[in-house]
Amino acid sequence: MDQQDMEFINGWFAERRITEVECLVPDMTGNARGKIIPASKFCKELGLRLPEQLFIQTVTGDWPDDENIVDPREIDMVLRPDTNTLRMVPWAADPTAQIIHDCFLRDGSPVDIAPREVLKRVLAQYEQRGWRPVVAPELEFFLVKRNTDPDYPLEPPIGRSGRPERARQSYGIDAVNEFDPLFEDIYDYCESQELDIDTLIHESGAAQMEINFLHGEALSLADQVFLFKRTVREAAMRHDMYATFMAKPLENEPGSAMHIHQSVVDATTGKNLFADENGAMSEYFRHFIGGLQRYLPAAMSFFAPNVNSYRRIARHESAPINADWGMDNRTVGLRVPFAPAHAMRVENRVAGADANPYLALAATLACGLLGCIERIEPRAEQKASAYELPFGLPRSLEESLRNLDECAPLQMLLGERFVRVYGAIKRKEYETFFRVISSWEREFLLLSV
Repeated sequence: MDQQDMEFINGWFAERRITEVECLVPDMTGNARGKIIPASKFCKELGLRLPEQLFIQTVTGDWPDDENIVDPREIDMVLRPDTNTLRMVPWAADPTAQIIHDCFLRDGSPVDIAPREVLKRVLAQYEQRGWRPVVAPELEFFLVKRNTDPDYPLEPPIGRSGRPERARQSYGIDAVNEFDPLFEDIYDYCESQELDIDTLIHESGAAQMEINFLHGEALSLADQVFLFKRTVREAAMRHDMYATFMAKPLENEPGSAMHIHQSVVDATTGKNLFADENGAMSEYFRHFIGGLQRYLPAAMSFFAPNVNSYRRIARHESAPINADWGMDNRTVGLRVPFAPAHAMRVENRVAGADANPYLALAATLACGLLGCIERIEPRAEQKASAYELPFGLPRSLEESLRNLDECAPLQMLLGERFVRVYGAIKRKEYETFFRVISSWEREFLLLSV
């Protein structure tokens, strides 16, 4: 931490009388790891330490079979705070700050398997070309009753009326108002943290909501989605319910997505490179879509990172089954909304709400960039329902990881060591899941085969 950063942080802490600091590192799943320390100690430390091993822990708390994918000595990383991410923790009892950290080795080089660093690596490729991505995520989630027994199906929570939702209430205003006290807290918490959320809508599932973020720079929006998930979970528990970002938490309801609107502008002039002089789709835009179409199947494990993720990818369930593109077509994986030239963009509808925002943004921007580098022309526009077409996306985590293993261009852009580590983690998670015998198997196979 340089002297200027230290002075800024000291002043920020003093102004707000900060007593504790949550030092955050986004892990491979997209959850917060780190340390909570007194503010006085934080200001004296020259760099906190955490073991590199935290990036290879699976969602179940296990480790890949080959732990030598990182240094077997379990070496320490040096954490450096990003002052742009300094925020209050609005629900803390005492004045508490939170700040996201980047991770470095002792020689000063960044830890290349850290999700935040993977996104920075892709953004650096844009910067070298004089380009800057602009993104706007839309994040869906379900509210559910508290559920302490994992064998018991999830249920919608009780709203102000004293009754749970039973019918789908897409865009229902009164259905959102059922949870007004919760959403008032969420908006207050987000305002306190300077999270740029915009529209709140009720999605088609029972107690399923969507929050849209204002468009901005990719790293900032990934940080905001990371913090927003944490915020919503915390607020929901304070109202005696859970908020879940599982891709498919309820079997008779649609899944939850993280739609990613994206465009690319000239870093100097700010001109949208997706539109030509006449306001039509530019050659650059066509190549960007072509890259998404070619490489999305190889990048699928970043958009659908869990075994549950693939339950969402189903016909007629508001989720794409292929990487076709179309104008204002919500059945395709790549939707181009009608928009003026300065707002010309493509919406990646493939990513689930359970995706790590840093890796999902890195992957979608990498796919588009490869299309521009390789000048890939997209397939013809899909003008009808894409649900009538064959599946064009992987149907399982195992298939997705095989596709990633066979895609050298994507590995080079994201980082070969990172891809190797990520694959080892996800294969371990898949094998752990595969050992579990489900209730469906006991119900239909126990006495029938």
